Amino acid sequence: MARFQSLTVTDVHKTIRDAVVVSLAAPEGDDFDFIQGQYLTFRRDFDGEELRRSYSICAGLDDNTLQVGIKRVEGGAFSTWANEELKVGDTLEAMPPQGRFYTDLNADAQNHYLGFAGGSGITPVLSILRSVLTREPNSRFTLVYANRAVNTIMFRAELEDLKNTYMGRVNIIHVLEADAQDIDLFTGRVDEEKCAKLFSSWIDIKCVDTAFICGPEPMMLGIAAALRSHGLSDEQIKFELFAASQQGRAKQRKVSATDAAAHATTEASVKMDGAVRSFTMPRDQSLLDAALDNAVDAPFACKAGVCSTCRARVTEGEVEMLTNHALEDYEVAAGFVLTCQCYPLTDTVKFDYDQ
Repeated sequence: MARFQSLTVTDVHKTIRDAVVVSLAAPEGDDFDFIQGQYLTFRRDFDGEELRRSYSICAGLDDNTLQVGIKRVEGGAFSTWANEELKVGDTLEAMPPQGRFYTDLNADAQNHYLGFAGGSGITPVLSILRSVLTREPNSRFTLVYANRAVNTIMFRAELEDLKNTYMGRVNIIHVLEADAQDIDLFTGRVDEEKCAKLFSSWIDIKCVDTAFICGPEPMMLGIAAALRSHGLSDEQIKFELFAASQQGRAKQRKVSATDAAAHATTEASVKMDGAVRSFTMPRDQSLLDAALDNAVDAPFACKAGVCSTCRARVTEGEVEMLTNHALEDYEVAAGFVLTCQCYPLTDTVKFDYDQ
């Protein structure tokens, strides 16, 4: 299991007023080699409390740099600190890149990718866009980027540069909620109805091979519904949900008084780094929290079923997973779970972080 490592900050610059791009020097080795669309999980102590936050890599595979975009969240300790105090020469504790918000690239491919991003959701989509342009020279990319106003567009200059450098291969549609534009269709919110209109006049959806969506959940659900209704399969639609608004985990499942009295505990066993630890845990506690309470240095970040950092495989017993915004159906079918969202249903449960 990957551990936190120290990364040195080599550059910090603003992309908009309340967002920074942070460049990092990776340690020797290949631990921090990333795939386009992945993220880094950071940790830092604030007033004696450890906070973990995940931020997407915005660099492309051929940019020869490791960069993340961090937009300040109102009341967010980590994002505010990164925007106001982080400076060159500081170090950040980070886990190696994780995430499956991508498809494999092939130099011989002739694909049409469609990306939807809302606000800071552009960060992983930008990494994918940059990588497609350099690794698949015969592929093209259409990006629909939703923001409140012109001054809230992250990476605006970078996107224009890509459009001008790769003429004919990049189409960028800015949809602004507050600022009026020359074309009415490009004003307002990106929802299912807006997508249908875009598909009828601006985007040839029949030629799209893969769609990437990253933004707030309501926006993502509307876009996904529109894509499905216009012929795309679930396998062609890739999601990355915002974690910024997902503080903590979902509410615990309800346990009946009878069940609580008769079956209050579970004998759990967790495997990590080849070592196995066994313990008794209450059934109203998540697998992740139980592991942490029993001195297992289990990986986690959002604790909201969003980032997949806490992914493990249940090898024995049954669990209930309350929320899942990160795992594909085939992973769930194979027994993989988000341990921050899982509660035991049987007398014994075994789960493995090494798989």
